[in-house]
Amino acid sequence: MPNDLADVRFLTVAEVADMMRVSKMTVYRLVHSGELPAIRFGRSFRVPETAVAEVLARPASSLPPAAENQQAR
Repeated sequence: MPNDLADVRFLTVAEVADMMRVSKMTVYRLVHSGELPAIRFGRSFRVPETAVAEVLARPASSLPPAAENQQAR
């Protein structure tokens, strides 16, 4: 992740869910488990776009079971 936060694009949980084709609950589970880094912004989370790209680039076998089930649909 770049050191300058001005260069980082942050996504909402809904945007991440759309990109990953999973439910918002799955994104929240990934954030809470530490699999997907996120920043708390008020009462919501923002996820760096680079972190989503890294998760999507991983092989499916390295994803937690909940995410694997969602991706199979």
